[in-house]
Amino acid sequence: METLKFNSTIKCTGCLAKVTPFLDEVAGADNWEVDLKNPNKVLTVKANGLTADQITKAVKDAGYAAEQLKTNA
Repeated sequence: METLKFNSTIKCTGCLAKVTPFLDEVAGADNWEVDLKNPNKVLTVKANGLTADQITKAVKDAGYAAEQLKTNA
C-alpha cells in the first residue's frame, strides 16, 4: 500500500478538527494522520488508490493547503 506525505498548513488541534471530516471522507478515518509536532505539520495518508490531487483537494476544501513531499523511492 502506498503512503503519501504532504507538508500542510494544519497547525493545531482546532485545524485538525476542521479538516477531519474532509480527509475521513476521502481517505477513511484510520488512513491518515498529521504530525503536529513536526515543524512542517506533515500529513501522512495511506493512499489506497487515491491520488495526491484528491488528497490536496480535500485539504483545500477544508480551508488549508498541502504540498506533496517528493520521495526518492
